Amino acid sequence: MQIFINHPNLKSDEASIQESVEHILGRFEARLTRIEVFIKDINGDKGGVDKHCSIEARPKGLDPIAAEHEAENIPAAVQGAAEKLKTQLTRHFDKLGHH
Repeated sequence: MQIFINHPNLKSDEASIQESVEHILGRFEARLTRIEVFIKDINGDKGGVDKHCSIEARPKGLDPIAAEHEAENIPAAVQGAAEKLKTQLTRHFDKLGHH
């Protein structure tokens, strides 16, 4: 499973982002070809809840599944999106297993 991180003009530690995503979504490693993480700053220097993270997972032989989350900082945005994606992937794979 490959993890691609896209965060133009944002200062963030790619290693910690990758570690967080692997920790939360690692159980699906055998069923995913890649994960793409997109991070952007919504409000610029205004502050507040302005970090947006979108994560897209590519299951083998299936359509992509995505989740988004906004938070005050990048780690929280990444964790929130990864947790939402974990829930979606669990449901999706459970449904496939029952058919």
